[in-house]
Amino acid sequence: MLGRSSVIARNFSQSMVRYSGHGGVPGENLPFSLQNKYRITALFTIGCVLGFGSPFLIVRHQLLKK
Repeated sequence: MLGRSSVIARNFSQSMVRYSGHGGVPGENLPFSLQNKYRITALFTIGCVLGFGSPFLIVRHQLLKK
């Protein structure tokens, strides 16, 4: 019984990949365009700075609070 269910699941997943509209083009499913490399660099830099630096700024703010 377990073998049959795995075959059905595999066939279903293969058919979903085959018939879905996504795939084949790198970056097709991203929420931003990959055409402008300077914009991508700016977004990446802003994301990294905010993601890495915000915990340190929050701790600094909490330590300096009176």
